[in-house]
Parts: sequence; C-alpha cells; structure tokens
Amino acid sequence: MKLREAAIEDALPVTRLIYEAIHDIAYQLTGETTKEQAIAALAELFRMPGNRFSAKQVVVAEEDNRIAGMILCYHGSEADRLDAPIAERLRQRTGNPSPVIDQEADEDEYYIDSIAVFPEFRGRGIAKALLQAAEEAAAALGWDRIALNVEYGNDRAASLYRSAGYTPDKTITINGSSFYHMVKPIPLS
Repeated sequence: MKLREAAIEDALPVTRLIYEAIHDIAYQLTGETTKEQAIAALAELFRMPGNRFSAKQVVVAEEDNRIAGMILCYHGSEADRLDAPIAERLRQRTGNPSPVIDQEADEDEYYIDSIAVFPEFRGRGIAKALLQAAEEAAAALGWDRIALNVEYGNDRAASLYRSAGYTPDKTITINGSSFYHMVKPIPLS
C-alpha cells in the first residue's frame, strides 16, 4: 500500500469514495438529487482549489496501482472559508440565497471530513493507515486535537475509531441526522 497526496486525475474514484462516506450529505452540499449528479458535482469541486472537497485536502491509498481508499481533512478554523465556494455553487444551482451548510468541525481541531475504502480493499488496514496519516499531518501542522463524526448506527466505523483512540465527546446534527463527534488528542513533540 502506498499513501500519497491526491491528484486532479484521481477525481472520479476519490469522489465516489467521498459519496460513499457522506451519502445524503452529498445532496445537501451539491444541490443535486441523484447519486450520479452528486458524484459529478463532487468531482467538479474536487478539481477546484479552495473548497472542502479540493484535491489538496485529500490523501489517497493505492494498492495494485488503484485507488483503494481516501481521507479528506482540514482544520476546523478553515471550515467557513472552505465552505464559501460550496455555498456559492448552491446559491447558483438552487436559487436559495441562504443555503444551509451544517458546521461539522470545531474551530480548535484538525477535522477528518470523510474517510472511505472501496469494499474490495477492506480488511487490509487501509483505513487505519489513512487515520495514522491524518494524525501525523495534524501533528506536523502543530494541532493537538483531531476529530471526526460518525453517524449513529454506524457501529463498524465507530468501533474502528475507538480502537484507534478516538472517544465521543458530544452529539451533533448534520443534514438532520445525529452523529457522534469523536476526538483524539495529538501529542506534539
């Protein structure tokens, strides 16, 4: 397995994985109504710099020269800036002058927006390696806390995160669904 920064040409597999990680949130953030349209909109955003779905925010795992998984991260203090282009796209797409984008990240944390591994690559430690890469990135940037959200009922993911040292600290609502907000302290050298 090889981890690397995402490249523009990774748009299709990465945005398929993002969709698998965020499901109905993709519709809220793109204004689209079908899976195919949402993935196409996510790919458009992935190719554009300066938003939460930009390639710059993504690390991919490759196995057998194929994208096996991805993790998308940014600092919570950057969320408003990264969501501004998404809000503008939503205004243009939907005509809604005040689109809703739920606050997912706290200002004081390095935030894992989404993580996913294609089914045929699961069970090989890829998600754990991606989590470790995110934690190392957070430490390198000087952040002492990393967090993610896991939807109620997603026990498999919650178990993985607990085994990696994440603990729930509160409940948040994203697109009308309840999520555990899970945090992990990052030791700084």
